[in-house]
Amino acid sequence: MPNQTISSAFDRRSFLRLGGVGAGVVGGGLLLAACSGTSGSTATGGAASGKASYGTIAIQLSWIKNIEFAGEYFATENGHYTDAGFDEVTLLAGGGSTGAEDAILSGKALVGLSSVSLTAPAILKGAPLKVIGTTFQKNPFCLMSLQEKTPIKTLADLKGKKIGVQSGGNQTIFEGFLKANGMTTSDVELVTTQYDIAPLEKGSYDAHMSYITNEPILAEADGFTPVVLGFADNGLPFVAETFTASDDAIKSKRDLLKAFLVAEIKGWTDAVKDPAKSAELAVTKFGKDLKLDKDEQTKEAEAQNTLILTEDVNKNGLFTMTQDLIDENIASLKAMGTEITADKLFDLSLLTEVYKENPDLITAFTIPTS
Repeated sequence: MPNQTISSAFDRRSFLRLGGVGAGVVGGGLLLAACSGTSGSTATGGAASGKASYGTIAIQLSWIKNIEFAGEYFATENGHYTDAGFDEVTLLAGGGSTGAEDAILSGKALVGLSSVSLTAPAILKGAPLKVIGTTFQKNPFCLMSLQEKTPIKTLADLKGKKIGVQSGGNQTIFEGFLKANGMTTSDVELVTTQYDIAPLEKGSYDAHMSYITNEPILAEADGFTPVVLGFADNGLPFVAETFTASDDAIKSKRDLLKAFLVAEIKGWTDAVKDPAKSAELAVTKFGKDLKLDKDEQTKEAEAQNTLILTEDVNKNGLFTMTQDLIDENIASLKAMGTEITADKLFDLSLLTEVYKENPDLITAFTIPTS
């Protein structure tokens, strides 16, 4: 029987959580809130010592408090937020009906973790938002097949196969993946499925739309050999776990956001260096109520490092994006049906200033193999 731990059940997430293009974003009167709200921050004024004091802010996470937010856990535990001038940084769990964009626009959070495939459609609907950095240089989407069944190792192998895809946003991304590679849904047999990999393991279809950091680990635990065809390395590169903020905050709270990014860089530097400790923090403290499995979370931490660390990151710093990567994101969004220009979606000027002022934050990491 498939491995049905609580962590696997949670991690088979709805696409609203990361990549659903335009799903549930910018509703009601939230645009007005973005202009007038406190954006999840409470300033306390300058400290007596002269050191900046930014009070309390909130970050809207994109999912439940699992390993995906190890950098935020380390920034909390190792005092990086405090050192940056924050009294407290509240981590708001995701996975419900409120996404990062809505949380920012309503003033519930100052910063949100999201995806360009959510933020771009929101901006096109009028949301005054920008992506100010990205944790994942590569998105985690993939097609997972099984060596013991019908392994799909290349794009050529894909034609004529039965592909299990979740309806809604996941299907939009899958169709974008096909389009980016000169194919359409007529080249495959599309099977609507849920997030459980049991149908794949039973042979109901040949490949399952998955997360590189999740389902392959579960399949391995069930005794199978996963074969992964990643979207980012096969025609549909776009970033994920992006930091999103309002235009107003970028303009009027630059020092606060820069201090936040410094703390985040330090937290993620700690996290990528120690997957086991990252898992421990997720399992025993921040996600304790989720009853996560430490071994699985450690493996997921190791897997997500392959999405975070690149040669460009070693050269330019965590969260940065090269012009080539920006251009690739704009092209991928177009393939998924969202046409937007880079200047409307990205503002990386805060990170540029952070690294200019703190060049020692750039770290030469050991880059893991996929």
